[in-house]
Parts: sequence; C-alpha cells; structure tokens
Amino acid sequence: MKSDKIKKILPFGEGQNIEYKSSCKNIREIGQIVCGFLNTSSGGYIVCNLEGKGKIIDVEPPEHLVKRIEQDLEKGLSPKALVSVQIQIIEGHRLIVIEVPSGKDFPYSFQNVIYLRDSLTTKIADVGAISELVLRKQVEPERWERRFSPADIERDLDNNELNSTVQDVQKTERLQFRSYESAIMILEDLSVSKYGRLTNGGDVLFTANPAIRHPQIRVRAVFLSADKTDTKFRDMQTFEGPLVQLLRDVRRFIQRNTSTISHFETGDLKRKDNPLYPPAAIREGLINAFAHRDYSNSSGGVLVSIFPKQLEISNTGKFPDGVVWKYWNNPTSEERSVGNISVLRNPDIAHVLYLRGFMEKIGRGNVMIRDSCAEYGLPPPQWSEDDQGVTLTFFAPTQEVTRDVTREVTRDVTRDVTRMLKVFDGDMSRRNLQDLLQLKDEEHFRTAYLQPALQDGLIEMTIPDKPKSSKQKYRLTNRGRSLIEKK
Repeated sequence: MKSDKIKKILPFGEGQNIEYKSSCKNIREIGQIVCGFLNTSSGGYIVCNLEGKGKIIDVEPPEHLVKRIEQDLEKGLSPKALVSVQIQIIEGHRLIVIEVPSGKDFPYSFQNVIYLRDSLTTKIADVGAISELVLRKQVEPERWERRFSPADIERDLDNNELNSTVQDVQKTERLQFRSYESAIMILEDLSVSKYGRLTNGGDVLFTANPAIRHPQIRVRAVFLSADKTDTKFRDMQTFEGPLVQLLRDVRRFIQRNTSTISHFETGDLKRKDNPLYPPAAIREGLINAFAHRDYSNSSGGVLVSIFPKQLEISNTGKFPDGVVWKYWNNPTSEERSVGNISVLRNPDIAHVLYLRGFMEKIGRGNVMIRDSCAEYGLPPPQWSEDDQGVTLTFFAPTQEVTRDVTREVTRDVTRDVTRMLKVFDGDMSRRNLQDLLQLKDEEHFRTAYLQPALQDGLIEMTIPDKPKSSKQKYRLTNRGRSLIEKK
C-alpha cells in the first residue's frame, strides 16, 4: 500500500505514533500498545491486517474482532479511556484501525501493568518512569468533569436516562457492566462516580436537572429572521436537562427552523425534499460542542444561532493544544482527508457518548463535516476562535431554496407523533396515551412521542409549572388539531 493510501485513514506514516500489526488477535499485545500510547503526550494509532511496508494481509473478516477488542480494552485499561476501534476500507480491503487519543489520567495500566512507548516499541515502565508520570499528574489541576458534584445520587439521578444509556451500550456492545441492577456500579463502570458520589461529568450526563447546580449546562437556541444585527427572534428557546436530552432537543430545534431543499432527480417524477444542512454534519458539530466545550466556565454555554443564510454552533473554550483550526478551513489536497489524533478536553463525557454510539471516529469529525457539506453542494464550513469560544459555521447554498418550516415539522413528526395525536380525547395522562398506543417502553414513548410533540407545539401540559407532577396531563394545541385535520 502506498503512503498516500495510508493517509486516507491516518494523519501520519510510520513512526512513534503508529504501529502496523499483521493481526489484532493477540488482544494482550494490542492492550499493551494502547496503554503505551495513552501514557505519551500525543496518543497514536494501531493498524491491523497490515505489514510494516504497507502490504495488506487478507485474513478472515475483521468484524468479529472489533467487539472483542473494545470489550477487552474496557476491562483491561485502568483508568478507563476512550479508544476508538473502527473498520476502514482501503482498496477494497478491510483494516482494523485503533485510535488512541492523548491520555489525561496517566499513569494508565493494562491488566495492572504500566507500559510506555519507547521510539517504535512498547515496554514496561520502570520505577523512575512511573514516578515521572505520577509527578506529571500531580502538576496538572484536576479536570472539572472529575471533581465531585454536590448532586445526590438517590434524589437527583434520572433513572430513565441511566436505563437508556444501559440499553444503548448493550446495542454497541462496547462495555460489559458488572451489574445491571446497581445504579452505583453502572455509574462506576462508566467512570462518572467514585466512592458513591457523582462527578461533575456524571451530573451533566445523568441527573434530571444539572442546570440547578451548573447553569452553564443550559443551551440557548435562537432563530433570527435577518442577520446578526437583527433583534427580532422568530423562535428562541433555552434547553436544560441531561446532556443527551439536550442534544436531541437542540437537533429538533434546528430541524424545525431550517429550510428544506426541493428537487427532482432525473427520471423520477416525485419531488425530493432534503434538509438544508446535512444532518450528519449538524449532529457531529453538536456532539463536538457538547464533548469538547469548557464546562469549568460557569458563565459559558452552548449557543445555536440560525440565520437565513447560515447556522452557527458556538461553545465556550478554546481549541485543544496541538489542534490548528485555521488548517481545517483551508486544507491542502493532502490534508483534506486527514484528521488529527483527538485531544479530548472532557474524556469522561466523550467516553460515555462513545459507548452509547454518539461518537465514532474521534479524530476525524472535521473531515466528516467538510465531506458531508461537499456532498450536499454547500460551501465549506468554517471554524473560528475568539475570546468567547469556538464557533462552527455552516453556510446555506447560494441557490434559492424552498422555505417550508411547517411542512418540515409535519414530515418529521408523522412517523411517531401523528399516531399519538390521533388518539387524543380531551386531557390525557401519559399512562393513558401509552396504553392506547400499546407502547411498553416508557423512555421510548417519552423521547420519540411526548417530547417531540411538546417541542413542536402540537400538545401542551395541563400543569406547565409542575412538569413532573403526578397529576400531569396533556392536550392538543390548535396547531396539533390543525395537523390532524390535514392528515
């Protein structure tokens, strides 16, 4: 394999930060190399099914190995770390690529042994090297996400969010929990709880309302009818709740307030309606804002601003050290397909998002965002940094688009919500609605039916001041009734 082909998946050739392996079957050896990369200041890559000179080795399909590698690394590494294991296709061949980010909790060990990277090899750390790693850790201040939260696990924990996380992790099979009955053990396995207390990272991920203790967790979203100088808001909302719920709420806000592009494909008389901005790129941009923002700034936050010709996702904080954002805006042809080893500001939060399947190739988010915009025919996105934080800007296409926000909302909700709207008869409780729809999973009903309908203004609470009241019921709004009549 030529070096330019390797660069399609990696930002380097051979060196201290990359190791080629003919096979990934020796999980113990792979774990040692991963541990060594974590204990460096720059992380690294392992490419399996590839010899040192770039020759691909045809072996059995690697899919069965990926889950095993993920699970064994989760078991063997201490402390836990976000290590991405992916299958990459080059020239029709499948390679396993393991990306190891720059570690922040050294010294790391694998199966209770500390390893270091020495030039092109991995070796067991001696006493002097271990002492140096410990001193480095003591010099650095404790991360915000690792500090203890004042939240009370029994009182503040959102059990629905925790159950959803367990279900997501079971689907990805990236972690095996020691117990599915003990919330404390689950939180410990996710590295967001210590000594029976939640960390700040666990607070923003798993409590019902972390904004009470951390106001910076709130997300503000605005939709303006003109440019940045306009003071007239067509829609404005502030969201709060567990982090993943915030992510979903903000995505729905963007879907509701952005245009659709209507077109006809050759030979097809049916009109195609696509969102103005690529959903995959928007999703990646939001996840990056939540995972990499500076949570220690209590006056900071995430702001989503929608204008007629662009969309901005801003978060407080700076680009991590070693990430040169200006190169992302104007990459060379060689850099265009290259990511960078991820430098994680909040590795514990990012780790949970990865386990749940929200994060994948952790060092190539900028590449995916650029490529998605190019496929949509949009101008290249732009990253910027100032005293307020980091902003990712998406630009609308230069051609005229069809603006039909109401139709976009209708199209989005018909799959799940329309069924619920049709069974309404006056004021109805959650349980009554769920029973009529024959839905057993309360969390699925809440996230796929109830919350979208509330966000889109199709239903409303009978006791809005007490959203968690046991007497809470729901009723159709005029907009909801109008939608049912049209259907």
